[in-house]
Amino acid sequence: DNSSEFIPKCRTCRRQAREQSGEGDHHEGLSSDEELTPTEVDEFRKRKDNVLEDSRKIFEDVHADFCDIRKILLKFQEWKEKFPDSYCDAYISFCLPKLLNPLIRVQLISWNPLEQNFTELEEMPWFRAIEEFSDAENVSES
Repeated sequence: DNSSEFIPKCRTCRRQAREQSGEGDHHEGLSSDEELTPTEVDEFRKRKDNVLEDSRKIFEDVHADFCDIRKILLKFQEWKEKFPDSYCDAYISFCLPKLLNPLIRVQLISWNPLEQNFTELEEMPWFRAIEEFSDAENVSES
C-alpha cells in the first residue's frame, strides 16, 4: 500500500514549499490539507455573497403575510380558534414543518455556528414564533 508512503512525501513537499516561499505562519502538527489559497478564499467569498444576495430576492415578490413565519402562524392560530374541527381534520400539526421548512432554510443560509458572534437558534425570530405558537397550542389543548 503506497498511501502510507505518499502522506509523508506530501508533507515534506509542502514543508519545503513553505520554507522556499517564506511562509512562517504554519504550526507543525496542524494539517495543511484543508488550507485554502487566497484565490480560493476570494472565490468562496464571492460565491457566498452571490448566494446571500440571491437569497434576499427569493421572497421579494411575495406578500408579507405569506413569507413571515409569525404572520403565517397567526393565520393558522385564527383558523384553529374559528374552525377547530376543520383545523384538526387537516392535520395541521403535521403540515407545518413542511410548510415552514423553506422559510426557515432561507433564514439559515447565512447562519454559521462556527463563528464567534453567531446567534443561537433559540434566539432567532422564527424559532421564537414557533415556540410561542406551540405554547399557545398546548395551552388551548389543555
